[in-house]
Amino acid sequence: VGRALAGADLDNDGDVDLLAVNNNGPADLLRNGGAAGTSAVIVRLVGTASNRSGVGTRLRATTGTATQVREVKAGSSYLAQNDLRVHLGLGAAKQIDRLEIRWPNGRAPEVITGVAAGQIVTITEGKGITNRTPFR
Repeated sequence: VGRALAGADLDNDGDVDLLAVNNNGPADLLRNGGAAGTSAVIVRLVGTASNRSGVGTRLRATTGTATQVREVKAGSSYLAQNDLRVHLGLGAAKQIDRLEIRWPNGRAPEVITGVAAGQIVTITEGKGITNRTPFR
């Protein structure tokens, strides 16, 4: 009987892995090996005027003609929590052309352009990208 499921890039290689927690049994780690030829960006948010974890922040990533929207959420599963970092799968694209960040403080959104694929970026509210770490 499953009790919880949490998604996170546990090995920082650019794809989302899953951890399933079972009742009266061991947890199961489902490691994602990824698909060849695909890319991603993982965004870690640090709030300053908003909450520190960026919960409630909405990201809109545009790559070519494709746009995806993600929101940082807390309390995502019974007895578990998904990664607070935002995973943006880019397919064959080499970068995010435009990344719009709407922090929960209600101020105008921040816009960052040309975010290269294959990395974890830390974005600090009001300061833009403050750290870049390539995937393993």
